[in-house]
Amino acid sequence: MKSTNGDRLFYGLNYTLLGLIALTCLLPLLHIASLSLSHTQEILSGRVTLWPKGWNTDAYTSMFEGTRILPAFKNSVIITVVGVVLSMLATVLTAYPLSRKIFPGRKWFTLAMIFTMMFTGGMIPTYLIVKLFGLVNSYWALWIPSLVNTYNMLVVKTYFENIPDELEEAAKMDGCGQWRQLLQIILPLSKPVLATITLFYAVSYWNLFFNVMLYINESVKYNLAVLVQQMIQNQQLLQEIVLTGAQVEVVPESLKAASVMVMMVPMIVLYPFLQKYFVKGVMLGAVKG
Repeated sequence: MKSTNGDRLFYGLNYTLLGLIALTCLLPLLHIASLSLSHTQEILSGRVTLWPKGWNTDAYTSMFEGTRILPAFKNSVIITVVGVVLSMLATVLTAYPLSRKIFPGRKWFTLAMIFTMMFTGGMIPTYLIVKLFGLVNSYWALWIPSLVNTYNMLVVKTYFENIPDELEEAAKMDGCGQWRQLLQIILPLSKPVLATITLFYAVSYWNLFFNVMLYINESVKYNLAVLVQQMIQNQQLLQEIVLTGAQVEVVPESLKAASVMVMMVPMIVLYPFLQKYFVKGVMLGAVKG
């Protein structure tokens, strides 16, 4: 069908608006990357914009040698990998029975979980419960309270409901039980939504900051998000790092930019592997029809 002038105007405005929004995300990222890779004199003179000037990796060298960036990175990986595995298991095992019509009371269970999206116990009662179970200063305090995200569960549940009932009936005729049906039929057909929700959980766990500060007492257990925040806010710490790497020429601004890049790169690298599932997973999991 031929596009009308109104359609072309609409699409043109959409592309322009989305392009401007994309630039507001891309340009700061390019600037930070340029600061982390530019020569000290270029940074001090304010000539660094969107491209590195005087290629220099001293900031990364000083950061890896003078900070706990590698242990913190390891902690972030542990928190993210274990958290994603636990959350995906819990989300799938919650969404699957709630998507089956034969499950008694599934609507009431669903409404009860939706209720938690609008009303929570609050920070202090949650902390007291976590402390009561002896989870303070343990990564379990990060995993268990946020094990299932209700929105993610509803997306997976709706996706499962969109899978044709004929497949379930055929599986039952072949003697397929619920567990086998879930593992061999439902999950292989749900790769788009599973990849999408995996990305949501991965970003959430990787960026954990407040809960780490609230529940983790030992600095050796801090993740990358907390360490980067401390590096950015603590000028004394930055100066100590600069003095540690006295044999190289580096400034605090470059160290801040390098720490932010180390924080962002893993998720940027992960996204392209899941991007092809992203739109399909969200759309099919969010719309019942």
